[in-house]
Amino acid sequence: MEMENHSPSNSNTLKIGLVVLLGALGLLGYLYYGSQNENADLQKLLGGSVEELEKIKAQLEQDKKRLKADSNFSTKKYEGKIAEYEAFLLQKDEDILKLKEENGLLNSQNLTLQTEKEQVITQNKSLSYAKDSLNSKVSEVSSQNEDLRRKVNVGSALKAVSVQVVGLTSKGKEKEGELKNKRIDQLKVSYILPSNPLTERNNKEVYMRVLDPNGAVLNDMARGGVLNFANQEIGYSTKQSVPYTNDDQRVDMFYKKEA
Repeated sequence: MEMENHSPSNSNTLKIGLVVLLGALGLLGYLYYGSQNENADLQKLLGGSVEELEKIKAQLEQDKKRLKADSNFSTKKYEGKIAEYEAFLLQKDEDILKLKEENGLLNSQNLTLQTEKEQVITQNKSLSYAKDSLNSKVSEVSSQNEDLRRKVNVGSALKAVSVQVVGLTSKGKEKEGELKNKRIDQLKVSYILPSNPLTERNNKEVYMRVLDPNGAVLNDMARGGVLNFANQEIGYSTKQSVPYTNDDQRVDMFYKKEA
């Protein structure tokens, strides 16, 4: 009677052991395949799942030893399953080692990336300083160029010299000295445009202003106009385009009085 009571007990123990073993195997598989889908977070995986795998592995080893120690346990019947479990546990050992190696590689890569990031930040700061320095130099050079341009413009400006004014009668005879309005038909202004090495040889616009006795500029819209010079509007009586030859040339301009 004791043997009959003992046999069902051993059978139940064996079933319970197999259920626990298969349940642990299922949990182990779930943790493993779950870890494969979460490679992006290896550090967290190693901190949790790897510890669970190691705990389950130890529990399975204990269950295996306990089942083998049971006198009614059939090794031949379940040795195939045990071999599979052992192969599975061996694979888990290799996977754990591989995960640790990959984690170490990721740590190394993270360190390299951090170093490269710091280098890029340093290079960006250097480039920023260089850019600011370059902008400052460009501004300084622009200011110097503008100052030089003003000096060149002043230096290249032409100023009429040896100006002579005579009156011409309607017959073309010249009247020098004090001129009377009734006796002259037009004014003849002669001057010299001096040579200047800074001045280009091209057409120059020469403006002439004729003043009345009250100091006002004689200006009719047919011949005269208004010149914008140095941000000021200056009226003129007539103008003439002169081909500048840069050889102290003499130029004549004429202003015919209004009828």
